[in-house]
Amino acid sequence: MSPEGSKPGFQVDQRVQSVKAEKTSSKQLGTVKYVGPVEGYDGLWVGVDWDTGLGRHNGTVNGKHYFETTTKESGSLVRPNSLSTGITLAEALIERYNASATTTSSGEDGMYVMSVRQRRMTVELVGKDQIEEKQKHLEDLKVVILAYAGVCSAGPRGQVGGLAPCIKELDLTGNLLPDWNAVGQICDELPLLRVLNLSCSRISMDAESINPALSNIQTLVLNNCHITWQQVDQLKLSLKSLEELHLCGNNIRTIEASEHGAPGVFVDGFELLRLLNLEDNNIVDWAEILKLSKLKSLEHLNLNSNGLEEVLYPVLDPSFEEDKEAKKSIPFQNLRCLLLGKNKIARLDSVDALNHFPSLKDVRLSENPLVDGAGVNASRFLLVARIGNITSLNGSEVKARERKDAEIRYVRYVLNSVLGQIDDSVLKKHPRFLELKAKHDIPMESAQSGAALASHKMSASFLSVTIMCVSLSVGEKAPVTRKLPSSTTVGKLKQICEGLFKVKAANQCLYVKDEDTPLPVALDNDLESIHDLGLGQDSVILVDEAKGH
Repeated sequence: MSPEGSKPGFQVDQRVQSVKAEKTSSKQLGTVKYVGPVEGYDGLWVGVDWDTGLGRHNGTVNGKHYFETTTKESGSLVRPNSLSTGITLAEALIERYNASATTTSSGEDGMYVMSVRQRRMTVELVGKDQIEEKQKHLEDLKVVILAYAGVCSAGPRGQVGGLAPCIKELDLTGNLLPDWNAVGQICDELPLLRVLNLSCSRISMDAESINPALSNIQTLVLNNCHITWQQVDQLKLSLKSLEELHLCGNNIRTIEASEHGAPGVFVDGFELLRLLNLEDNNIVDWAEILKLSKLKSLEHLNLNSNGLEEVLYPVLDPSFEEDKEAKKSIPFQNLRCLLLGKNKIARLDSVDALNHFPSLKDVRLSENPLVDGAGVNASRFLLVARIGNITSLNGSEVKARERKDAEIRYVRYVLNSVLGQIDDSVLKKHPRFLELKAKHDIPMESAQSGAALASHKMSASFLSVTIMCVSLSVGEKAPVTRKLPSSTTVGKLKQICEGLFKVKAANQCLYVKDEDTPLPVALDNDLESIHDLGLGQDSVILVDEAKGH
């Protein structure tokens, strides 16, 4: 991009790109905040607030304040010839695709690596000639990537459509499009366009500038665009074909819903939206998420890294019972995948709420206090047993055998915890207990009272465990039976096994052998206690040695 593109006059709030990098090895994007003279210096200066925050000051130079900045060091005063106001999409296409076929054909401008003697060694990319020849034909391009290319407009009407009419996917990450009119003009020029990436852009939102040409877009990516949900809501009438919407990293805090142009409780519109990505925002209140519960086509909802502390299913929320309109449709009726990783969920009742989502199959709960040791430290079997229909947990498939094993262990875990004394408080804490007990035909322990119950409680604090070593390197060893406190962790158990069989704890693989399951179950979390794992009296532990040791 040549500096000539920066000669037209600059205006406040105009988007610009640096021609010469400042503090970075790549070009920066920013917004013009000041145009005029600077005391003590000749000529015209442009004050820019850089998106990266990598500037020189806060808009104040030599004690005089010229403009406001986002951060203390995101501002710079630069000469006009250091900035570009951008080029058209047509110019960017020609520069990126047609020019690349000629400029990379020579060894000097092509791909290379440096040898140990710091000599340039030309690298020939397999299939490079065929790719370059194909890229020369702009009219055949279907996928176009123009990230940080300085695109500020579609250009003259008919030009882009004439050059590359077959584009279906267009990546315009980090460009200079000023408003949705400019975006709409591009979509109007490219009627086959279905996937549009506008991440890292600062597109002005004006209801009057939203162009109906957006109606062909099926996937829209607006990551790191400083956009609010209210602004997204303004776009919905123009996005009637939208199936995927990505809004990562926008610091969204609330879902400002509206119905038919008036403020509403639930988000409407987006009739075809299947996937909504809200990862890395700042939505901490589950009440905001409930506003999405009437999106009938929504199948995949990504809420990773938001600071959420709980999960509620609407019918379990008392306020939902009072809302007659909300009860007309099943909440989250088609939601199949819910990603909740890296949040602040710490209570098991949030897990129980997930069991009420009617179509839920895939859940992510990793890196929450609930499972990472900072809170309840819930074992995988507890999560699988409490959420009845999931087939994938934390990215790992839940097979039928694992589900059966988990549910049986869970019922025994509850029985061991309460010594067979099941009352309303227990059932409230374990909503699926009776269902799973009946499903697997597990007998209830007989109730005890008085001194017998006290004695049982004392003995139940210790578990009789038989430990068998099956490692080939150790040879045949007689099983050993020990009475262990129910609070004994897997890590402590490994230390005990090291003393018994001389297999280093770090090299051990422990398994529990259960008569109700055909295969042993791995004990792979050193922080879990044998009580948390659902082990009962006379359990059998198998000690093996990891491969390679």
